[in-house]
Amino acid sequence: VNAVQTAAQEGYKTLIINYNPETVSTDYDVSDRLYFEELSYERVMDILEFEQPTGVILSTGGQIPNNLATRLDEAGAPILGTSAASIDMAENRHKFSSIMDELGIAQPRWSELTSLEAMHAFVGEVGYPVLIRPSYVLSGAAMNVVSNPHELEEFLQTAAEVSAEYPVVVSEFIQEAKEIELDAVANKGEIVSYAISEHVEFAGVHSGDATMYYPPQRVYVGTIRKLKDIAEKIARRYDISGPFNIQFLEKNGVIRVIECNIRASRSYPFVSKISGNNLVTKATQVLLGVPVTRDDSERVYDLPFVGVKAPQFSFTRLPGADPVLRVDMVSTGEVGCLGDTAEEALLKSMLSVGYKIPEKTVLISGGPIKSKVALLSAAELLVKKGYQIYATQGTHRFFAENNVPSSLLFWPDDHQEPNVLTYLREKKIDLVINIPKNLSKGELDNDYKIRRTAIDFGIPLLTNARLASKFIRAFCMLGMEDLKIKSWNEYKAM
Repeated sequence: VNAVQTAAQEGYKTLIINYNPETVSTDYDVSDRLYFEELSYERVMDILEFEQPTGVILSTGGQIPNNLATRLDEAGAPILGTSAASIDMAENRHKFSSIMDELGIAQPRWSELTSLEAMHAFVGEVGYPVLIRPSYVLSGAAMNVVSNPHELEEFLQTAAEVSAEYPVVVSEFIQEAKEIELDAVANKGEIVSYAISEHVEFAGVHSGDATMYYPPQRVYVGTIRKLKDIAEKIARRYDISGPFNIQFLEKNGVIRVIECNIRASRSYPFVSKISGNNLVTKATQVLLGVPVTRDDSERVYDLPFVGVKAPQFSFTRLPGADPVLRVDMVSTGEVGCLGDTAEEALLKSMLSVGYKIPEKTVLISGGPIKSKVALLSAAELLVKKGYQIYATQGTHRFFAENNVPSSLLFWPDDHQEPNVLTYLREKKIDLVINIPKNLSKGELDNDYKIRRTAIDFGIPLLTNARLASKFIRAFCMLGMEDLKIKSWNEYKAM
């Protein structure tokens, strides 16, 4: 919508092709013409042949227009901005990884799927878990983290079917790495504006499902400079004109690139709103050839408030679905909230998507030892605030060894009381924290039963240790009376 409004301000007549009835119902009169049609190559070409537009903008329409870029270009469509060839070199996993190697930009070790024997040899070199990454897919479709040879063969077959025309890449999965995103606008390969945001969760959660801070809260200035330098190399190599998004991993000071999307990303509206720097408007001006000056993007990291984007899930409407976050996207919406501090913004966002501050009881099933350690300080804080902690066997034992009092609940399949399912069904638990023992779909049955029962009985559930720790810290620091209600104009005036 911002792109259409910007084009109209520059004197262009505009049309939108959109098959989403919800979007069409709210913004049906924004453009001069609206085609409520499917985004297939044949239908788009029919419309272009009839309308004969002077330009076509693909980069604000999500993944599907990028998938059509090469065919539309070959048919002579006047695509504005970054070339279809460059889009292909970013979407094609093999081409992209090869270019990163060419530029000397660090990335997780990778290999293209050629045979199962070669893939097993590669995994033997880097070790499990590994990430299967098909090309040209939406919301991480057929993308999976696999933890053993059986899963590797199963999910390689699925990925090859979903991405039959393009290569499937298997890459090293770096655990406990911070994920950072850079949204930017470039003009003929030179960055004119950018924004950097930080995920709460470690990498392994799809960016559409991640909780996100803007400005970033725990990213060093030196890291920001490195991110920008890498982005500039990529923008020049791809000769980008218009919007793009790069996702990074950072661990122990080493920065690696995950992927580059040459289009406006899901985080574009969020960072544009909070920074007051509308990236879509600038990107559209670049696409239309309107002069755009390079701005001082660094200034927005000194904002006197913090924004948090949180995902909205609909697991209650999906009977039987495992409510755990992976590399494929499952959220159905999102909210953005502001606060004077990161804790206030996070608490507001969590409450806005349906979480509640627990009254008395919290169940913690901490999963692997690293997650238990990550939750330890949060558990200590809960005890100080007077909460009753219940825990499954391994977590109960770990807490006891670290002088954190908790009450033992038996696993669902133990068929002993006090049993965790009994407590959930009787709503004796106010908040459930259940951390998966791994990121595979072969997750143990007991943990699944806990997660699913929590959802079915309307009990708030968290499955990520970092997010759970930050949520606990936020509601232990702040009560409902501490959450300030301010208008957007009040925040802008700060």
